[in-house]
Amino acid sequence: MNIDVPEGKDPIQYVWGEMVPGIGPAASRLSLAVYSDTTLGLREFEAARLRIARINGCLFCMDWRTERDGEKVEEEFAGAVTEWRTTTAFDDRTRLAAEYAERYALDHHSLDEAFWARMTAHYSQAEIVELSMCIGSWLAFGRLNHVLGLDTMCMLPRP
Repeated sequence: MNIDVPEGKDPIQYVWGEMVPGIGPAASRLSLAVYSDTTLGLREFEAARLRIARINGCLFCMDWRTERDGEKVEEEFAGAVTEWRTTTAFDDRTRLAAEYAERYALDHHSLDEAFWARMTAHYSQAEIVELSMCIGSWLAFGRLNHVLGLDTMCMLPRP
């Protein structure tokens, strides 16, 4: 861990809640809202989330599987995300979600007219904004946890 945490303190609670009480709880609420308030389908949500997890190197995020109404993506899904260009396991929306996450994180300047034509053929503008906000949250907070060495014990605190 790259942050000194007092003996007996939970590292996540301490860093996200106590160290920066004005920002940490607000960031936690945003992170939680991404999961609780999304309208995106589970497969496209998880494709984008897992692609960002791999890019960030966040250990917790790579192992985590979002559950909705008792359902999770199949066990092989994470492997398919790494092969998003060629996998036959994805429909167009799921493939685009993984592609968008990767390009958003690694080369957002490459999001050209051809990409947006494909994206708007499969996603509404509201869905694109929602997916963008989800990706931004995962990119920022997953990377923060990894950089600070918190990703092996990550569970965001409830505000």
